[in-house]
Amino acid sequence: MSFQGVEFTPEMRKMVVNVKHFFDVNKKTSGKLAKIPASKLTASALDISESTVKVIMAAFNKKGDEGLSFSNFPQRGRPSYSLETGVEPHVRQFIRRANRSGDQVNVEIIRNFMQDELHCKDIAHTTLWRALQRWGFEFGRGTRSAQLKESERIVMMRRRYLRLKRSNRDGKGIIRPEVYLDESYINKNHSNDNTWYLEEDGVVLGKPTGKGDRLVIVNAITNDGWVPCSKLVFKASKKTGDYHANMNWNNFSKWFQEQLLKNIPENSLIIMDNAAYHNVLAEEAFPKRGHSVKRLREWLSDNQYPWTSDMLKSELFDLCSRLAPKPEFLIDNIARQHGHTVLRTPPYHPELQPIETCWAIVKNHIAQHNDCTLKKVNILLEEGFAKVTSTTCQKLIKKINCQEDAFWEEDAEKAA
Repeated sequence: MSFQGVEFTPEMRKMVVNVKHFFDVNKKTSGKLAKIPASKLTASALDISESTVKVIMAAFNKKGDEGLSFSNFPQRGRPSYSLETGVEPHVRQFIRRANRSGDQVNVEIIRNFMQDELHCKDIAHTTLWRALQRWGFEFGRGTRSAQLKESERIVMMRRRYLRLKRSNRDGKGIIRPEVYLDESYINKNHSNDNTWYLEEDGVVLGKPTGKGDRLVIVNAITNDGWVPCSKLVFKASKKTGDYHANMNWNNFSKWFQEQLLKNIPENSLIIMDNAAYHNVLAEEAFPKRGHSVKRLREWLSDNQYPWTSDMLKSELFDLCSRLAPKPEFLIDNIARQHGHTVLRTPPYHPELQPIETCWAIVKNHIAQHNDCTLKKVNILLEEGFAKVTSTTCQKLIKKINCQEDAFWEEDAEKAA
């Protein structure tokens, strides 16, 4: 166990002195250890730095046991008066009690405790954070993020998307209403596992170890907030794997026609990602490499395109590929029949979907208050959705537009 950042009590300092004296006395009879300084042996035995041993021994040699008191070891870092004196032991007890009970502890919870129970006022978040670190507490775990590796194909797809998106602006605002739709999920046991704790105590949160049942969520936003009556929440049949496995064309198309199209403005631009069930073809794509020579010839003849009997299958396939119309997606046709247009974001660009941040707002609210029951999750879902207002969506969409402009300019600069 490391003592880094831990404040030594007089008793702990006395222990350092005793261990140092032990090595001093027994050093000559210790064989291979005889050549190692006693201060270094003491530091190794107690898992502390050698400089700490030397500082404590210097104070003891100068004033004896009196030199081991707190008054002879001024605190490092921010001065103690940054918080009211006497609060540290109460905070320690509160955090340890919460850790033993398996309860989550964050700065806001500690601040509320200090204000309600200790009558401390106007505690700055950063001041309390630094004090907790100075008192030997640690917080949570870090996260990792993956970087996007772009290819020319992705840049070209992004460029086409941005060109269409920018064509929907006229300097005063958007020409056609923009609707952003997406799917996500939430697990029953979704919660924030970060908590303050003392390293020597460890911490166990009183929460289930698994993820629990999964709820799939489908919704859409416009500049005015959530699209009315467009929210869909259902229990997933699978708890593992990607949530897209619990969605399919039937579920998505039913929601799209019955809940979305009936509640969005006329002549809308519907923006979605490239999930497989968004890209179901209106009819079987033609041609395919597995098609026979006979079928390739029949298609050319039916469409009155000339071919010769000496053409190889590869030549027939190449000819069909150049002449065949571009495949259409079912969802695009459905949207077009209702006067709308579908636009797909380029792959690997969630930052161009403002609804992604809406999901984060909803999920963060659940993580902070979840008791790991489906009943509570459903209640918190409603509360989380209520946090995403029209003002929230307007800010997010404006931020997305700025990101689009940045991508447009950066791509142009790279190409120059």
